[in-house]
Amino acid sequence: MEDKQKIRDGVYTAMVTPFTSEGALDRQAWERLVARQVDAGVSGVVPAGCTGEAAVLSRDEREYMIRSAVEICRGRALVIAGSGTNSTESTLASTRDVASWGADVAMLITPYYNKPQQHGLRAHYQTVARAVSIPLMLYNVPGRTACNMLPETAAELAAEPTVIAVKEASGNLDQVERMIAQTGLQVFSGEDGLNFQIYGLGASGAVSVISNLLPGSAVRMWEAWRDGDIATAWKLSRLLEPTARACFVETSPAPVKELLSLAGLCRREPRLPLMPVTEDSLQYLVQFYESTLADLMSRDREVRG
Repeated sequence: MEDKQKIRDGVYTAMVTPFTSEGALDRQAWERLVARQVDAGVSGVVPAGCTGEAAVLSRDEREYMIRSAVEICRGRALVIAGSGTNSTESTLASTRDVASWGADVAMLITPYYNKPQQHGLRAHYQTVARAVSIPLMLYNVPGRTACNMLPETAAELAAEPTVIAVKEASGNLDQVERMIAQTGLQVFSGEDGLNFQIYGLGASGAVSVISNLLPGSAVRMWEAWRDGDIATAWKLSRLLEPTARACFVETSPAPVKELLSLAGLCRREPRLPLMPVTEDSLQYLVQFYESTLADLMSRDREVRG
């Protein structure tokens, strides 16, 4: 464990995937979104995760997104590429892909639908970890996968040299605390509404949805916590909390895409089977954007400074 590789602490943005009006990958919008994050000072970007609708992306689309992100981020931010599926064989193939495309780290979600037992999770991750050299971030999000990776399982997987981090999105603070205390891995918050609390438990940062909208504020909150300025971190946490609520008013990433669309940064539509938000949610998001978020986004660079 002493020689375990580490990645830089901080905020990593779980990137949305923008589509054109015809439903194709919007390459120009993608490059603008990534550049905006890097310019705001995030530690890295995370393409092809849950927020990026990875399950409906083609291999060619993922390759373009990851290669272009690597080019834009080079020397300034890391690229943590989603490569997990609910098949060990396809996860291994996808992880080899993202390594060859230049990603710094591969993020592997717990297998969804299959509902593997804990020893199944161990075998799944060990199979991948022992076949690749790229560093791996385990991703625990039981609300998406119906599968909860326990801290004891992650602690066993920490013995694998390539397993270096966990994105913890269980929403269970007791579990997060045990994940940090028992594994020796870098643990990143995957629950924007709990970032302040999870930082307090010893997390290394966050993989964030709200930083799609307010990257400067999300980075500044982390930096304030890291530097011991708890009052500023708390103030920024309260500033970001309404945006966190808005981003999850329906299944993510539909709400955050709606807000990015209102800001003119990408189109609103996700890919089927996801749909744009309902009319009631749309009214709420438009009101929130016009009354609050537009001003916050216009001042986000100032907050970063």
